[in-house]
Amino acid sequence: MKEDVELDYGYLMQQALRGIMRNVLSMVAELGDAPGEHHFYIEFLTTAPGVQIPDHLLEDYPERMTIVLQHQFEDLNVTEQGFAVTLWFKGKEARLNIPYDAVANFADPSVQFGLRFEESESAANISGEPEPAPEQETPDEKPDAEPEKKEGESADVVSLDAFRKK
Repeated sequence: MKEDVELDYGYLMQQALRGIMRNVLSMVAELGDAPGEHHFYIEFLTTAPGVQIPDHLLEDYPERMTIVLQHQFEDLNVTEQGFAVTLWFKGKEARLNIPYDAVANFADPSVQFGLRFEESESAANISGEPEPAPEQETPDEKPDAEPEKKEGESADVVSLDAFRKK
């Protein structure tokens, strides 16, 4: 019977990396805001199991959506399975519930940190290019300008390949 069991290190690594995201969001929830210049881009699959977003957002983002947690968000609630947050889009309040398994990318550009997640089996039938971030209301202050990215470039993503023995 033990011969039938295989350790899925890829899955275990993805779960550990999702734990980093969960820990960061938990700290932000405890503080009530992101510390210092930290802010987070979170791209998720809008039709993945467990995702709950208003219908008008699902119509605009039928496959993927990127949200920004920076200055204006409320009621960030973090659990072992996912998180919920209230944001504003074009003046309308929206409550989003997002399981970690639905998250495709998590980034904190203030420190050039990013994680890219493999799609879970339950979300494997959803595909497509990332949607642009929706228009969220932001305060009048302008954040520090980020370096300009050329088309085709993406945020730095942490890869463990460099640390593997060859």
